[in-house]
Amino acid sequence: MRTVILGSGGKLGRLLRPRWPGTAEWTTRETVDIHDAAQLTDVLTGADAVFCLAGVTPGSDQPMDLNVTLARQTLDAAQGAHVFLFSSAAVYGALPGALSETGPTSPQSDYAAAKLAMERMARAHQNPSTVLRLGNVAGADAILGGWKPGFTLDQFPDGRTPARSYIGPAKLAHVLHTLAGSAELPAVVNIAAPAVVAMGDLLDAAGLDWQPRPATAQTIAKVHLDTSRLEQLVSFTATDSTASGIVQDWKTKGTL
Repeated sequence: MRTVILGSGGKLGRLLRPRWPGTAEWTTRETVDIHDAAQLTDVLTGADAVFCLAGVTPGSDQPMDLNVTLARQTLDAAQGAHVFLFSSAAVYGALPGALSETGPTSPQSDYAAAKLAMERMARAHQNPSTVLRLGNVAGADAILGGWKPGFTLDQFPDGRTPARSYIGPAKLAHVLHTLAGSAELPAVVNIAAPAVVAMGDLLDAAGLDWQPRPATAQTIAKVHLDTSRLEQLVSFTATDSTASGIVQDWKTKGTL
């Protein structure tokens, strides 16, 4: 099986590459110009699975709708290879409860709106694809990956810190590798470990000092991705959702 990973020079790609449980072709903007249709088609010729990590993230000076363009260019060049496009839990916004792929979306930012537009484009495209609504990835996040001395974190009056759906980078690599080899794939799937984890617990498990700051009315207390669909394809252990397990995964540079 031939797997090609586009846009692997970013933070997520750098986390995944040393943890990938198999062979894959890792490309960056320096090795493949995704805007060059002929070059991209040549690279993807004969591929079975394509993961498109290329995209615009919040804080970038590039237009957010470039996420739609990059995904479309990948689908156009894929020639029937199954394409995995990275969306985000941000498409759910501040909706309550366990967030299901079949439920509503409520994007609250230009980034989230662009990701949702990308999803809609992919559904209408003739090339087969699966949209991955990715939760927080340890090391590519603003908490573990963005920590620095003097770090502050929202805390609610009862002492809780925001809880999010997380996944360790090695577990994520295992999940993606498993999906690439799966015969039956959904059009959209949430990607995270099954249970949420408190951000403060992650910092504590990693031994990273932090100071609390009062949560505001805009602070979202919990973002919980429903992973029932994913769990039909990939097995998880209880440790995959714990702060200590996620941190251990992040600190281990190798495959599961």
